[in-house]
Amino acid sequence: MTRIPSLAIAGLAGLLLLGSLAGCANSQSGSSYGRSSTRQEMAVRQGVVESVRKVTIEGGNTPVGTVAGAAIGGMAGSNVGSGRGSTVGAILGAVAGGMAGSALEEKISKKDGVEITVKLDNGNLVAIVQEADEEFHPGERVRILSGNGSSRVSH
Repeated sequence: MTRIPSLAIAGLAGLLLLGSLAGCANSQSGSSYGRSSTRQEMAVRQGVVESVRKVTIEGGNTPVGTVAGAAIGGMAGSNVGSGRGSTVGAILGAVAGGMAGSALEEKISKKDGVEITVKLDNGNLVAIVQEADEEFHPGERVRILSGNGSSRVSH
């Protein structure tokens, strides 16, 4: 029977982690709706784009990245030495892996966004941040859709 080295298992687990983290990212796009937003009434206001500014939408930082990284790091670290060395390696590997998993999750889920300032027809100014998946230009007429505690800008 052939044994698969623990380091190979840790590497495979790392690839699975990357895939699962990429799949966990929620869209903050103006044209993407979550399942709970369907069949919900939204208020519609209209106005003109005053300004558009590029921003970065921070990535998520859930326990998933930290825990998965710690598990992978612990498995990889336990291959160092034997006896107490293996235990110390597992602990250090788990700490380093947890930190790396958390940082990786943050980086993978970071997105480009835009802050769109709109002068509404009633004279009020509002600013909304959303993913930069469509272009908005000053002077352009847009709609603001609001409901369930969130708003989005659309053409």
